[in-house]
Amino acid sequence: MQDKVINTMKLEFTARSVNESLARSAVSAFAAQADPSIAVIADIKTVVSEAVTNSIVHGYAGVEDKSLCPIYIHCKLYESSRLVVRLKDRGCGIEDICMAMQPLFTTDTDGERSGMGFTIMQTFTDGFKVRSEPGKGTTVVLEKRLKR
Repeated sequence: MQDKVINTMKLEFTARSVNESLARSAVSAFAAQADPSIAVIADIKTVVSEAVTNSIVHGYAGVEDKSLCPIYIHCKLYESSRLVVRLKDRGCGIEDICMAMQPLFTTDTDGERSGMGFTIMQTFTDGFKVRSEPGKGTTVVLEKRLKR
């Protein structure tokens, strides 16, 4: 039996740090219709925050005019209470995904970043994928079961 999509949401915004809370709130509000626990909502907020922050800080690093830097989120809620969040940017992309996924790896030369974004996303989700092409952007797919 196929897991049927019961609702979808699409969101697009510019890569400004003020929009990180917008994304976190919108995705968690969308997930709330499945009546997950507070802990599950907290996990969703955490991973969306990490994914959006990665796009802003790393994907669009060095771009002055952030109005030219879109971030797209597409959410699907399935009949089985499974949430899939696809976050995409059109930034610089990732040269070596395997290296970028290593705990503590960061391209931040200022020393302000810990290099734990992907590790946190993996830890707080039930499924996690990254696709990236240098010069074309990155897509992160996060999956979370909302009910056990």
